[in-house]
Amino acid sequence: MMAGREARPGERATEGAARHIPVLLDEVLAALKPRAGEVFVDGTFGAGGYTSAILEAADARAIAIDQDPNALAAGQMLVAKFAPRLVLSEGRFGDLDGIAADAGFPTVDGVVLDVGVSSMQLDRAERGFSFMSDGPLDMRMSQQGPSAADVIREASEELLADIFYHLGEERRSRAVARAIGRARANGEITTTRQLADLVQRALGRAKGDDKHPATRVFQALRIYVNDELGQLMDALAAAERCLKPGGRLVVVTFHSLEDRIVKRYLTDASGRNPSGSRHLPPVAGAPAEPRYQIINQRPLTPSEGEIAANPRARSARLRSAERTSAAAARPADEAHLGVIRPESLARR
Repeated sequence: MMAGREARPGERATEGAARHIPVLLDEVLAALKPRAGEVFVDGTFGAGGYTSAILEAADARAIAIDQDPNALAAGQMLVAKFAPRLVLSEGRFGDLDGIAADAGFPTVDGVVLDVGVSSMQLDRAERGFSFMSDGPLDMRMSQQGPSAADVIREASEELLADIFYHLGEERRSRAVARAIGRARANGEITTTRQLADLVQRALGRAKGDDKHPATRVFQALRIYVNDELGQLMDALAAAERCLKPGGRLVVVTFHSLEDRIVKRYLTDASGRNPSGSRHLPPVAGAPAEPRYQIINQRPLTPSEGEIAANPRARSARLRSAERTSAAAARPADEAHLGVIRPESLARR
């Protein structure tokens, strides 16, 4: 994601460039509370909506990160506009602490993560994230490494079924995997339309269901290709390492797998799960100090008005917490949190 974001609603053109107004913008700013002299990391820069809002709200600094070369190129206008307060860096948000340190800020006052794929990526057919328009079956946020087409061509039917089931929550994952196995025996599957049509033939379309039957399969492939859940876990750990005491963490997610990881992580880090994880060794002596204080106990969601104006916002969930002063960062139990990395699926 990684780095990257679920399709951002509320796009509009300003100053001659496409500018996204991220979902829950007011709520994000209220949780971050930017003040003059503070330093923030936007781990998922995209079109710079959150970064711009932070820098316009206060005389602060921002380190913005994205792995998409297109986002980095488009972001140079904002770098010039906010110079010298904005540093735009190429990389994955799982490395945000190292990137911030390289920019001269080993500790920061706030981190914001807007997880998923951006509208810029989703709406460009050549990036291969969506089946709404035909394009190459790519899905790589960084435009490097194996593509979704490579996975469809090379993965075993068993692995494909696991990808669709565990990362897309597709209950009929084995039927889809078998259909792909039969189809690729007669030729490669290289476009989004080919895959979407294949999945629809394999699953049919439930009466009254307005969701395309390939939705979960495409989600699963995208998460797998970009190691999105692993990168989210890495980013949460990196934020914990670099946030100052009192620093704020804000995470916006767009599907249940992401939100579950963030919820469990903050619950454990806040000390609200005193029994701890059964997978990690017990800590000798006194219970570990909480590393975070949760700001909003329940996730914030978009208003009906925002959803009506921007339907892509409907599944957004915002969770936030404040770094405590006493506790050192601790490793997390990924199995307990529900983190699924590509290599763990391949070993099954």
